[in-house]
Amino acid sequence: MSCAWLNIPHPKPNAAIQLLCLPHAGGTAALYRPWVKLLPDSIELVLVCLPGREQRCNEVMPADMRSLITLLGNAVTPILDRPWAVFGHSMGATVAHELILSLQCRNLCGPEHLFVSARKAPQFQEGGNQHQLDDDSLCQQLIQLGGTAPELLEIPELRALLLPTLRQDYRLIETSKVSSDQPLSCPITAMLGRDDPELTPDDARGWQRWTNCHFHIYEYTGNHFYLSQSPHLVVSHVVKQLGLT
Repeated sequence: MSCAWLNIPHPKPNAAIQLLCLPHAGGTAALYRPWVKLLPDSIELVLVCLPGREQRCNEVMPADMRSLITLLGNAVTPILDRPWAVFGHSMGATVAHELILSLQCRNLCGPEHLFVSARKAPQFQEGGNQHQLDDDSLCQQLIQLGGTAPELLEIPELRALLLPTLRQDYRLIETSKVSSDQPLSCPITAMLGRDDPELTPDDARGWQRWTNCHFHIYEYTGNHFYLSQSPHLVVSHVVKQLGLT
């Protein structure tokens, strides 16, 4: 797929469903690359590549959620003639939710399922000022979440590469508000790590309010990045909820 927004690392033209995966703030689609070998042939993995990272490192993240969703919506529209689902981790969960709301308002084909990982339900989300923190404080935030090794953040070149993108993402997510109070017409599954410092089971369970369909919640051993610790288990639950093998 030539679209800069979407990458299919292992094409499966006969797959029953495509699974779009959105990364966390400051993160890349590499978070999901181990899934290539774990997903069955019935599910085709589609990695969403946001501006400001990997091959798009010289691009700037849109300043507001609405602009991002407009661009992303245009990118995914060509694949909506096939069944699809979407998995978003942390910030990616909010972006996934807003994407579906936007498509729903345009009467376009929605997903079979929304998976929201390590993210509070919209009614519990609050603004913040993490995008305004100094570099050292921002690095401490990353270390607390458990997604980045402390020794890596001591490398000046890596900090210079990572922190601007992280700030852009935090600004986007901390200044956005849910665009609609309409529930989705697809099931939602919420996932979280039991030791996540930013999320409680009740925060995640609040996603039930956003669907007219089935809701399920899974808790895992681990922190905010539990899915890196238990990829086999997470993928097995995704496959189960999609009713595929």
